[in-house]
Amino acid sequence: MLREDLTFVGTCDIAGLVRGKGFPSTELPARRKSGIGWTHSNLMQTCFGPILDTPFGTTGDLMIVPDPSAEVHVDFRDGSAPEHFFLGDIHNTDGSPWECCVRAFLRRAIEALNEAAGLELLAAIEQEFIFTGVEDVPGHAYSLSAFRRQGVFGEMLMAAIRAAGVHPDSFLAEYGPRQFEMTVAPHAALPAADAAIIAREMARGAAFRLENRAIFSPMPVADGSGNGVHIHFSLHDASGAPVTRDPNGPMELSAVAAHFAAGVLRHLPALCAVTAPSPVSYMRLTPNRWAPTVADLKLQDRGAALRICPVFDAADKEQRDAQFNLEFRVCDATASPYMALGALIFAGADGIRKRLALPPNEATLPISLTAALDLMDASAAMKSWFGPVFFEAYLRHKRSEAAYVADLPAEELCARYADVY
Repeated sequence: MLREDLTFVGTCDIAGLVRGKGFPSTELPARRKSGIGWTHSNLMQTCFGPILDTPFGTTGDLMIVPDPSAEVHVDFRDGSAPEHFFLGDIHNTDGSPWECCVRAFLRRAIEALNEAAGLELLAAIEQEFIFTGVEDVPGHAYSLSAFRRQGVFGEMLMAAIRAAGVHPDSFLAEYGPRQFEMTVAPHAALPAADAAIIAREMARGAAFRLENRAIFSPMPVADGSGNGVHIHFSLHDASGAPVTRDPNGPMELSAVAAHFAAGVLRHLPALCAVTAPSPVSYMRLTPNRWAPTVADLKLQDRGAALRICPVFDAADKEQRDAQFNLEFRVCDATASPYMALGALIFAGADGIRKRLALPPNEATLPISLTAALDLMDASAAMKSWFGPVFFEAYLRHKRSEAAYVADLPAEELCARYADVY
């Protein structure tokens, strides 16, 4: 069979999907600088495909420029074409960052945290999904039986993640029917978002080669269990030392970590528009689904919006400080990891800058995407994080998506999102 090696360059856009273009790999040296052509309204593609609304029209040219630190080349050794792709940055034609680039949004958040406190955030992202290649046998959550019945998928997935340059941490049968979870090791914020996207695409790639699917939709079926994305994070100073824990602080949080958490909780109702950015996201964020419904901070509670995680068998203070982390649980895979992590960091940096105290009361989270978008629209802080052009584009994108599916019954709505994610 005559074949030519191809390379893909793309970005995980505000719909949470990796989009871009491919080209012959022999052209890669030139493409490393010039990237591939893109246009402004490509940002406005909904998860269903159509551009329903755009502030950009048909004009303008951009480039997606590959980041050499985010290259994936994985050969599954089954005769299929290797997974060879780069994640990249969207630039203007003069090489400057485009104001609506999702990676640039995360970079601005990273800089905001550095300016507020001279700190960086490390993150590890857990992702839940449905693997269609396993039979649903009731009563086997977390079981060896469910782990066994997925066959070679887990082994393929872990090998692919490692071959892609990401360190796999765990793979398990989860609580829901045919549901699994994967985690990867922590990284600094930008490579952590890259790693989450790469792991997600490796799950899809492994499932595809087994003629199945990995479905990351928040609610694949209306009466089932939801798929969440959980962001574990900790704060570190310029030397790399952990600064999240103080044994004398509230719930062992250091002062700066408490301010960070307070900022997240203060902005969380509006933040939902970015971290839970689809209509089906709010079918998951309901009682009795092990998902948050209020903006709260709890110690070792998996129903909390912000969970302080346990420390296991630490021999001394140094080990305990290194393990100590928080988990943000109001997120799912309809969000771009760049956007979700960026919004989380912006909110935390705002809490540090304003020295916010942990709130005495728990705000209720919005119950629909439309309600979340209204809260976002009213947030001067979020507008400053995005900038006016990106802020308007994001709101118009998500409002058009919500209107597009507004009249669908619950089962059909879930099926539509399961087809996409």
